[in-house]
Amino acid sequence: MFKGRRLIIATKHRKQEVIAPILETKLGVACFVDDTFDTDTLGTFSGEVQRQLDPLSTARKKCLMAMEKTNCDLGVASEGSFGPHPSIFFASADDEFLIFIDKKNDLEIIVRELSTDTNFNGQAIRSENDLVQFASLVKFPSHALILKPSKDNTEDMVKGITNADNLKTAFEDLIAKHGQVYAETDMRAMLNPSRMAVIAKAAKKLVDKIQSRCPECNTPGFGVIETKTGLPCNLCSMPTASVQSLIYQCLKCEFNTEKPPPHGKTSADPMYCDYCNP
Repeated sequence: MFKGRRLIIATKHRKQEVIAPILETKLGVACFVDDTFDTDTLGTFSGEVQRQLDPLSTARKKCLMAMEKTNCDLGVASEGSFGPHPSIFFASADDEFLIFIDKKNDLEIIVRELSTDTNFNGQAIRSENDLVQFASLVKFPSHALILKPSKDNTEDMVKGITNADNLKTAFEDLIAKHGQVYAETDMRAMLNPSRMAVIAKAAKKLVDKIQSRCPECNTPGFGVIETKTGLPCNLCSMPTASVQSLIYQCLKCEFNTEKPPPHGKTSADPMYCDYCNP
């Protein structure tokens, strides 16, 4: 279905470096990028352009725009968000959506990778010592930094800082002009190896889902649409919040089936039981 076809990766931040090898090896597609396609028009992490749509809708629009611009009927795009983890307190998260669109076969396959493997951070900087400490905390210089007058002020902002001399110069210039500095991690993929690794995980998950075919009609993308909790406690047998089964559904014929989760557990540890561990 996909072998030998051209596939546009909608990116200006070199995401193809981790996405293309996986798709080309597993699906047999020929990936390419359009260097003139500016994904920043849909939003930037640093604040110059506010994202108007939710992450998944942004990824979809990005993909369709690139496909139309290049007259290609097969495309992939990703969109990331950063902030507090939804369930792990005091942890930051990288939330990546990856979408695969095949206009020829009327397919749209989506995966999500939520990871705590991120250096996402920001801090008001009052001294050069503060800056050095912050830089060390967020894996500088392997991960780039952004300096600007304040969190919401992008005037005179300096992006993509990857060496100590440039960092110091940018700090001194901003302090001299604005009297204050805000430092934050540059979350653009090509300047953030941690994010690139999460995108690679999402790409592998995407390929697995594409290669998962419906038992009834053989359509790619047969995947989980719902989880059911209630795995019984192995001490008292009461239902817990742990996942007991997964519901898989076809994108085309809507055939669905219920399967146990891949971990193979038939009961939950009492530590997850509201009765045994209230």
